[in-house]
Amino acid sequence: MNLLRHGCRLLTVAAILVLAACASVAPGPTLPRAPGTSVANNVLIRAIGLVGTPYRWGGNTPASGFDCSGLVDYVFRTEAGLDLPRTSREIAALKAPRIRRADLKAGDLLFFGRHRHVNHVAIYVGNGRFVNAPDTGGTVRLERLDGYYWRDHYLFAKRVLTPKVRAALATD
Repeated sequence: MNLLRHGCRLLTVAAILVLAACASVAPGPTLPRAPGTSVANNVLIRAIGLVGTPYRWGGNTPASGFDCSGLVDYVFRTEAGLDLPRTSREIAALKAPRIRRADLKAGDLLFFGRHRHVNHVAIYVGNGRFVNAPDTGGTVRLERLDGYYWRDHYLFAKRVLTPKVRAALATD
């Protein structure tokens, strides 16, 4: 079972890397990169690499498992040096720019809930997909934003990978 889970992770990461290579352009003049692009890529790769990790309420490491906010905090702490609050509601309350759904980029945080009350957070990875730790008995997985449950419970998105937010949240 453990071998199967790690195999699935490796296949997922390999597929993302192949897709990224297919999207590259021929060498030419170097264009300036958007701030945080490499950090967003690291966040993306780490999040996808955790697919298959067991869900555990209150969990915040790969060894112990993850709940949604534990997953988000772990990925952003290890890959972006950001110390995020512990709960999805606290993360949602951060002073970070809200992002329109049409303008989502890899590394943006997605918030879900009911009646404007946040109860779930996830990491957007691109192409309408995100990584999250959804529920007891499950595992960290890749989901579609237009999926049955998620499209009806999507509330908003925020971008924490901006210079101003990163400076405010940076860990030592």
